[in-house]
Amino acid sequence: MITIRPIVLDDAEAIAALRREGRDYLAPWEPERGEAAFAAEGVRTEIEAAKARAEAGIGLAYAIEDDGRLVGQIFLNSIVRGPYFRSCSVGYWVAKSAAGRGVATEAVRLAKRVAFQDLGLVRVQAETLIDNYASQKVLQRNGFEPIGMAPAYLKIAGRWQDHLLFQVLDPELDD
Repeated sequence: MITIRPIVLDDAEAIAALRREGRDYLAPWEPERGEAAFAAEGVRTEIEAAKARAEAGIGLAYAIEDDGRLVGQIFLNSIVRGPYFRSCSVGYWVAKSAAGRGVATEAVRLAKRVAFQDLGLVRVQAETLIDNYASQKVLQRNGFEPIGMAPAYLKIAGRWQDHLLFQVLDPELDD
């Protein structure tokens, strides 16, 4: 069973190990993080920063688990909860061993529930590299629709790259 839960400091070694194992697999899809991202101490620093974003109400970081085993992470970033705009961006990664088994699809479904039901947001945005078809399928299975293309949107794999933008609106949205 796929679940998500807030990350904790004790997740650092497992996350670092997954990143080391999947370093080449994930490299084309992620920012260059530096060597600290592959060591438990570096991941602990990231988790502390994630806790600070959560306390500030601007971001949430979750562990993705498959039958209790950590297999990736999912993030709700850039959370805005204002009177006229309630939105966030979702990002995720899963270990190579978890890819292609519906793990990311279910994790995104669960994160949408957090965004819409727990946080009261109206919109969730996601961004993918133009050729990241697997991630685009995950989003489309979760009701995300393409809304455009952003040139040089994020620096991924060492260079500024174009991204397709997707969004999904809360199906319970009251006009």
